[in-house]
Amino acid sequence: MRRRPLLAVAIAWPALTRADAAALVSAAEAGELATLRRLLDAETPVDSRDGRGRTALLAATQANRIEAAHLLIQRGADVNARDDIQDTPFLYAGAQGRLQILRLTLAAGADLKSTNRYGGTALIPAAHHGHVETVRELLKTGIDIDHVNRLGWTALLEAILLGDGGAAHTEIVRLLVAHGANLQLADAQGVTPLAHAQARGQRAIAEILRRAGAKA
Repeated sequence: MRRRPLLAVAIAWPALTRADAAALVSAAEAGELATLRRLLDAETPVDSRDGRGRTALLAATQANRIEAAHLLIQRGADVNARDDIQDTPFLYAGAQGRLQILRLTLAAGADLKSTNRYGGTALIPAAHHGHVETVRELLKTGIDIDHVNRLGWTALLEAILLGDGGAAHTEIVRLLVAHGANLQLADAQGVTPLAHAQARGQRAIAEILRRAGAKA
């Protein structure tokens, strides 16, 4: 007769843990610091995940909740923890230009060699989306400037192929060139960055590349 309460506790405890995990992720996404602290102080695992495999830190990063991200990292959150689509706090911060959170993840041991579902480092989507300051920050690290993703593109190629040729992407190309990007590293079809820039009418970018010695 005494075993029944014990069985009830054994069944209820996982449900309570799942509820706390969901609450932690939700609080991080909403930037509710008091709730985050309460749950963490109650020993809710800092890297608890929601139904999409997101940790609280990834949810905070996606919502650009800087203070929540800072708190979670202080409490030991894993900046390289992946969700169901292979995003991590570090990779997402790079791709979406979450500069302050990116800096926090770098200071907390971000894996510079980690890649997203397209096989790209944080630098490649940052260049694609025109996040100048994010690119500048990543270029201060040892990240591979010439990494090639599954599409056969480097950060330089993505800045040209997926950029609009405007001021932001032009500055990103300038930064990549200044930091020694391989100007002749072509795409899977053998088309060089300069050839792509010329074909797209990106005159300022083409000029930067030509002055640096690029060939079409």
